[in-house]
Amino acid sequence: MAGMPHHPGPMQPPRPVPYEGLRIGNQEREQVIEHVKTAFEQGRLDKIEFDERVDRVMKARTHADLIPIMEELYGPASAHFAPAPPQPAGGLVSSNERLGAGAAHLLPLLGFPILGPLIVMLASGKTAPFARSHAVEALNFQLTVLGASIVLSITLVGLVLLPMVLIAALVLGIVAGVKGIEGKPYRYPLTVRLVK
Repeated sequence: MAGMPHHPGPMQPPRPVPYEGLRIGNQEREQVIEHVKTAFEQGRLDKIEFDERVDRVMKARTHADLIPIMEELYGPASAHFAPAPPQPAGGLVSSNERLGAGAAHLLPLLGFPILGPLIVMLASGKTAPFARSHAVEALNFQLTVLGASIVLSITLVGLVLLPMVLIAALVLGIVAGVKGIEGKPYRYPLTVRLVK
């Protein structure tokens, strides 16, 4: 239809949007969000960058608002809204990766605070970026909790606060595990990220 953006097939090169001032709808927003999700899962964006770009996409009104986001992901002359990269059957993230991501957060609650996330991280390698990103986040959180526990146990005030820290860690671990199983990204608060 005249005036509508062209949607190339999956094997065709991206084509520019003819009218930057053209209003967009939910379909265009969803297509760009899929590209942003893929970049996050590939490790090209961190969680803060991912959230910032999703927010910009949701506030976009015209193609001109979406073009800079696509250019940040693919470079200049990438102002296109091609179909999102193919995803695993059954959802954005495969069930094995979701289970691995959930396990990275829940294994510490079963008595493997460092070893659990470390095993998931090493087992994921480059073939399961979503599970690995969750495992890295869980490992950094567990290392932070361990460090905080050692520091707090030195003082009387710290000994009073320590149970609250451990309860908060338990709750956050459950929340993170559920997010991982759902195939969603998660970022712990107040975490020192030593492992990348």
